[in-house]
Amino acid sequence: MVHVPFLNGIRAFDAAARAGSFTAAAAALHVSPAAVSRLVKLLEARMGVALFIRHANRLALTEAGRQYRDGLAPLLEAIARLTEQVAERGGRGVLTVGVGPTFAIRWLIPRLADWQRRHPGIEVRITTGGAAAPFAEGWTCGIRLGEGNWPGLEAMPLFTADLQPVCRPDLAASLARPADLAGQCLLRVSHAPEDWGRWLAAAGEGRVAATGPVFDFYGQAQQAAADGLGIAMGIRPYVDDDLAAGRLVAPFALKVPKRGRWWLVHRPARAEEAGFQAFRAWMREQAGAETA
Repeated sequence: MVHVPFLNGIRAFDAAARAGSFTAAAAALHVSPAAVSRLVKLLEARMGVALFIRHANRLALTEAGRQYRDGLAPLLEAIARLTEQVAERGGRGVLTVGVGPTFAIRWLIPRLADWQRRHPGIEVRITTGGAAAPFAEGWTCGIRLGEGNWPGLEAMPLFTADLQPVCRPDLAASLARPADLAGQCLLRVSHAPEDWGRWLAAAGEGRVAATGPVFDFYGQAQQAAADGLGIAMGIRPYVDDDLAAGRLVAPFALKVPKRGRWWLVHRPARAEEAGFQAFRAWMREQAGAETA
C-alpha cells in the first residue's frame, strides 16, 4: 500500500513558499493565515525538519525547505496536468485562469459568454489569487500586470495599463481642468499608492494631493466613484465598459501609462495544448478589440 503524504500540509507549504508569507498564502488558498500556519507546522512535525525561518513580516526557506520546494514543483505540475487530461477524457476540457479579482469581475467574466458560444466543450475556471500572486502550479495560464519577464513563464502582451481619473457624469461637470481636483474626494487603492501622484505630476498639478478613502482593489474604488463618493483613478481595461456605458466619465483627456502592461502568461509546456491555443487566440482577439 502506498503511503499518502500529508497533502493539505504540502499544499499550504507550497503556497507559503511561493508567496513568502502565511497571509498571502491564505489569500491564495481562501483560508485563514492561522490555518496555513497550523498545516505547515503539522507538516514540519511529521517530517521532523524545519522548512521555514519565521521572521516578523516574512518567511525564509531553510535549506531543507528549498530542497522540498524545488522537488515539489514538477510533481505538483504533473498532478495538475494528469487531472486535466483525465477530465478531458470525460468529454469536457478545462482551463484554469489565474487573475486578480477586479480583472475577473470588470473584464473577463463579462466576456466569457462569447467564449462559451464559440468553445462550448472547453470550460474556463477562474481563480482569483490576485494579480501579484505567484503563478500557481494548477493554473493553465494567468493574466498579470508587469514588465513581461517572469522566469520560467512565457508572456503574450494584451493591453496597456493607462491611468485616467473617472467619476459620475454629474461630478465631472464641475471639473474643467486638473486644478479643480483640489478639495475633491480622490479615492485611492492600497496596493497602488503611486497612481494619483503619477497622473497629477503628468498633469502639472504637484500641489494637489490624494487624501480620500483607501480601498483594497481598483474595482471597489471604481464602484465607489459610480455611487458618487468621489473620483477614482481608473485603469485600463477595468474602466472600459463603464466608460462605454456612460456609468462613469473621464473628465480629462490625459492618460498616463502605469508601469508595465497586461500579459497572458503560461508555462512553456502548455503552448501545444489545443484548449490553451484556442484561449490564447481568443484573448488576442479580445485585446485587439479593446485596443481598437
